[in-house]
Amino acid sequence: MWDGIDRRKFPRIHCRCLLHIKKADSTKTISVYTENIGAGGVCVVLNEDLGLFQGVNLEITLENGIHTNIKCSGTVVWVVKKRLIKEKGAMQYDTGIEFVGINKDAGNRISEIIEKEPKKLPPKG
Repeated sequence: MWDGIDRRKFPRIHCRCLLHIKKADSTKTISVYTENIGAGGVCVVLNEDLGLFQGVNLEITLENGIHTNIKCSGTVVWVVKKRLIKEKGAMQYDTGIEFVGINKDAGNRISEIIEKEPKKLPPKG
C-alpha cells in the first residue's frame, strides 16, 4: 500500500472487510478486501482505475463477529498507480473511497469497531 501524503480526517484501522464496489454508471461489481477502513472511508488495492471523483455504490461486510453489511455511496478521492514488478505491464491502483450518504447507524458501527481496535492509524490533516 502507498504511504505517501496522508490527509485523512478520521482514524483508520487495518481491517480486512469484504467490499463490493459498483461504479454508478456500470453493472459490473468488483469484490475486494479493504486495506484499511475508517468512519470517513476505505482504502483498497484494485486491478483497475475507477477514475478520480467517480461515484460508486458500496456494500461492506464488517467482519467483527456479527458480519454486518453496510450499504452506502462513495466517491473515489485519490488513486495511486503502481507497476507490478512480477507481471510485465500489469498495474495496481491504491484507491481511497470517501463514504457519501452513509447513515448515522452505519457510521456509528464502523466507529465502534475502530475505537475497540488498539492498532489504529492516526488521523492526519
